[in-house]
Amino acid sequence: MFEKVPTKTRGGLIFSTAVGALILLAGCTPKQYAKRADNQVYGIVQSVEREVFGKTNQFTIDTKWSQRDPDSILAPEIVDERSETNRMKLTLDQALELAARQSRQYQSQKEQLYLTALSLTGEQYAFGPQFFANSSADYLRSPNGEESGSLNSQIGVNQLLKTGGRLSLSLANDILRYYTGDPRRETINTLSVSLTQPLLRGFGRNSPAVEQLTQAERNVVYAIRSYSYFQKEYAIQIVSDYFDLLGQKNIIRNTYSNYISQVQSTKRLEARVLDEAPIDVDRARSSELSAKNNYINTIASYFNSLDSFKIELGIPLNVRVFIDDGELEKLQGIGLIPVSLDRQAAFRLAVKSNYNILNSIDKFEDTKRKVRVAADQLKADLGLFANASLASDPPTDYTQFDIDKVRYNFGLQLDLPIDRLRERNSYRAALVSFESNIRSLALDLDNLKDQIDRGVRTLEQRRQNYLIQKNALDLANRRVQASQLLLEAGRGTVLDLVDAQNEQISTQNSVTTALVNYQSTRLQLLLTIGIVETDSPEFWFKSQLESAPEIVTAQSTTPDLPRDRPVDPDTLFSN
Repeated sequence: MFEKVPTKTRGGLIFSTAVGALILLAGCTPKQYAKRADNQVYGIVQSVEREVFGKTNQFTIDTKWSQRDPDSILAPEIVDERSETNRMKLTLDQALELAARQSRQYQSQKEQLYLTALSLTGEQYAFGPQFFANSSADYLRSPNGEESGSLNSQIGVNQLLKTGGRLSLSLANDILRYYTGDPRRETINTLSVSLTQPLLRGFGRNSPAVEQLTQAERNVVYAIRSYSYFQKEYAIQIVSDYFDLLGQKNIIRNTYSNYISQVQSTKRLEARVLDEAPIDVDRARSSELSAKNNYINTIASYFNSLDSFKIELGIPLNVRVFIDDGELEKLQGIGLIPVSLDRQAAFRLAVKSNYNILNSIDKFEDTKRKVRVAADQLKADLGLFANASLASDPPTDYTQFDIDKVRYNFGLQLDLPIDRLRERNSYRAALVSFESNIRSLALDLDNLKDQIDRGVRTLEQRRQNYLIQKNALDLANRRVQASQLLLEAGRGTVLDLVDAQNEQISTQNSVTTALVNYQSTRLQLLLTIGIVETDSPEFWFKSQLESAPEIVTAQSTTPDLPRDRPVDPDTLFSN
C-alpha cells in the first residue's frame, strides 16, 4: 500500500501527470500536420510574391488526389483513367488552362517552389520558441532487495537568437519513491534559465545559423522568380506548340489537294496515252505516288505531334482532340506583328526584368556574403554565458520556490584561434566559389546578350523568309494559272501543270511555316527581354512593346544581317 501523499508533494505529482498527458495528447493527426505545413508555406509564398511583384496569386499544389488516403488510390484506377475515351474540341485558351491545371511539368514546378518554402519553415523554426515536454519513469531493485521508482518530467522552451546566441528556459520535476527499506518520497523541482552569446566569432549576421536562415529566405525569392519565369515560358511553349499543330493541319490540307491534283493529271495523261509518250505517263504516276506518300507522312507526323501535345497537357491519349483552326486564321489575317528593337536598350532592360538574370545577380551577392561569414570563423571565440536555477527542497511544492535560494553564474569564455585549419580551408573555398560565381554571372550576362542578339537576328530572318515565300507564292499561283491556260489551249503539257502545282503546294506550306516560326521567335524574344505578359487575353497577338517604349526603334539594329536588299559578302564582312 502506498502511503498518503503529503500535500506539498501533491503539486509535483499533478505537474508530472499533466506533462505526461500533454505528451500523449499534444500530437496531431498526419492530415493536420500537412494542413499546418500548407498554411505556413502558402503564407510564405504569398508574402514573398507580394514583396517581389507587388501582388500575389492563389497558389496551391493540391490535385484531385490530394484529399484522398493514399491507400485508397489503387493502380487500376489510374489505368482506367488513362484509358478514358472521349472527344473534345480544344481552343488555345482551353489548352493554356489545362496546362496550368493538369500538366505534369507545371505541377512539378509548383511542388519545387513549395518544397523550397517548406525548407524555410525549418530554418525559421530554429529562431522561434521551441517548446518541449518529456517524461520518463523507471523501476529499480537493488541486490539487497530494496525497491524504488522514479518519475522525471521536464517542460521548457529553447530559442536561437538573431544575435547568434541561444536562450533556454526549463522547469523540471523529479520524484523518487522507495517502496521497501526506508519508505520515503522525494520531490525536487528545478526552474532554470541559461543564455549563451558569442561576442566575436559568430556574432549576429556572421552566425552560421543566421546565415542559413538568410539563405533559405533568399532561396524562396529565387524559387518564386523561377516559377514565374517558367509560367511565362511554359505558356509561350503551349502557344507555339498549338500553332505548330495548326500549321501541320494546314500542310495536310495542302498536301491532300496536291495529291488530288496529281491523280487528275495522271488520268488526263492516261486518256491521251496515244498522244503522249508512255514515259510521261510514268512520270505522272510517279509524281502521284510521291504526293500520296507525302500526304501519308504529314498525317502521321501530325498525329504524333498531337499525341505529344496531349501528353504535355495531361490528356489521356485515347481522347480524340480537335484543334480549333480559328487561331491560325486570325494569325494569317494579322500577318507579321512588327518588332523593331534597339539591341543595347533591350539588353539593359533585360538585366532588370529577366527573372533568371536577377537570380544570377543575387546569387553572386550570396557568395560575397558567404566569404564574409567564412572569414568571421577565423576569429577567436569569445562568448558570454549565464545560468540561473532555482530548486525546491524536498518535499517543497514547485509552486512555492524560495527566491532567496536562486543559484546563478555568469562569465566569459575565450578560445584563441590557434587551430583554424578547417576554418581556413572553408574560407579559401569560399573565395574560390566567389571567383567562380563572377565567371558564372559574366557568362549568364553574355548568354543573355547572345539570346537577344540571336533573337533579333532570327526574327529578321523569319520576317524576310515570310516575305520571300509570299512573293514566291504569288509567282507559283500565276504559274499554275498560266499552265492551265496553256494546257486548255493545247500549247502546254500536263507535266508542266504538275510541276507548277507541286511548286505551289510547297510554297503554300513554306508560307505557313514561316509565319508560325516568326510568331514563336517573337514571343521567345519578348520573354528573354522580360516584357511579355501571359496573363492578358490573347497575349500571343499583342505587341507587348507598349510597356517598354525605350527599346523600340524605327528599324531593328541588325548590321550582321542584310535587311531586304542583300549585299555582297565582301561588304558584309568588312562592316
